[in-house]
Amino acid sequence: MAAIAGIVSLKRGKIADINIQVERMIQAMRHRGPDTLSVRKIPGSKAALGAAGVNLTPARTQCAAAATAPYIVFDGELFNSRPEGQTNADLFNDYYLKYGKNCFEHLDGEYVCAIIDGDETIIARDPVGARPMFYGIENGLFCFSSEMKGLIDHIRFDINELSPGFIYSTKDGLKPFKVFNPEVPQPESLEHAIKTVRELVFDAIKKRTKGVNAVSLSGGLDSSIVAAVAKEFNPDLHLFSASVESADGPDLQYAKIMAEFLGLDHHVYRITNQDIFNFIPKGVWYLESFDEDCVSGMIANYHTAKMVKSYSDSVLVGEGADELFGGYRMVLKNPKVKDEKHREELAKKLLDIAYNTALRRMDRGWMANAVVYRTPFLDSKVIAFSNLIPMKWKIYGDKQVEKYVLREAFKDMLPESIYSREKLRFAMGTGVDDILDDLVSSVADPELITRLTSTFYGMPFSTFKEIYYYDEFLKWFPPAYEKQTVRWDPFK
Repeated sequence: MAAIAGIVSLKRGKIADINIQVERMIQAMRHRGPDTLSVRKIPGSKAALGAAGVNLTPARTQCAAAATAPYIVFDGELFNSRPEGQTNADLFNDYYLKYGKNCFEHLDGEYVCAIIDGDETIIARDPVGARPMFYGIENGLFCFSSEMKGLIDHIRFDINELSPGFIYSTKDGLKPFKVFNPEVPQPESLEHAIKTVRELVFDAIKKRTKGVNAVSLSGGLDSSIVAAVAKEFNPDLHLFSASVESADGPDLQYAKIMAEFLGLDHHVYRITNQDIFNFIPKGVWYLESFDEDCVSGMIANYHTAKMVKSYSDSVLVGEGADELFGGYRMVLKNPKVKDEKHREELAKKLLDIAYNTALRRMDRGWMANAVVYRTPFLDSKVIAFSNLIPMKWKIYGDKQVEKYVLREAFKDMLPESIYSREKLRFAMGTGVDDILDDLVSSVADPELITRLTSTFYGMPFSTFKEIYYYDEFLKWFPPAYEKQTVRWDPFK
């Protein structure tokens, strides 16, 4: 929904043109918020913060509450009750004034934020971490930014990503906070778990559907459930899919089946080889990573978002269900899994690392086109209840059916082919995996393979594609920024 950034002098005196410097940081991320821009120089010229947002309504959608102290910028969405018309930033301001730094345990939503309150600056990130936040301290300046690119002029070495469920204070340092804990029932039986999941997911989609007329439809189980339920609240939804023109993956045929089943308008972006060739350099820039899985997975997200933008500024997506309900069969059903306890631990790790992998490519793909994504499966109550469901119900029976509780909860709302479909890697389902090897081979400098055997800080490359992506990465970012590229490997 927004880009936020700021600079705070910790030791130095007043900083000349500090507001102009913060505006430059925001401009580097203007794709995240092209509709509004505000920069606030804090009295005394030792600090400034700014935000740029997307307008979701005819009225201005504000991502800052910076007229008076405490000065706040905010990216995300809160679902706490509020007066009609109150912005997320102003609602957050109310909670901060009431509870101080304990406010985060009361906030129901997905967000990152920054607060300048007197001589203390605080940044925070919700427990899931769909929205990004980076920070660092160099040359007596504390700087923060939604994306790393906003920090390039100020932070060259000490770059950090704020972990989900943490706050960083210029007074107290880095600390986890007590997270919002909604009331959910204990699953009394498999049947009760199925019934409760249906109710909670329905509620989560309902409160995110207001003002949204677009659903990203991959043709998989999760996005199909979102589309089927969202139609109950908005019968005029449009469905959006993307597929590679030269190598159709299986997702498109299933997306067409689901769209026909629902009787909704279905828009398909046919990604050409030229699209992918043109995308890779700027894709690495948007993604801020050279991990090959993230780059591959972002291609369809980006081009779907590009198409959605001509219809809507917001979209419902299905991310999060795999991590919560026992997807990723290549991991959870892997022979390396020792027992049910080990499987539970792996499932938790999948959720813990999601913000570095699936959520990063989702965030960067959609926000590169200024499309606000809404993630019903990451609703606080859905997460809390899913954590109580035994893994033996999520991956169920002799056939080890993955996401069994979720499938059964919405079986009556899906075609049988969708209900019974197994998960594929996103890039495999869209067809991207099938052509990237050949495409990168045709454009990469052969000398790269011999010149680069590992990254500057010693990270080995998974494939030759990553060498090419890394070479592009270094054109944009200082070498120290590579430490924020995280592998998707739950067994390590």
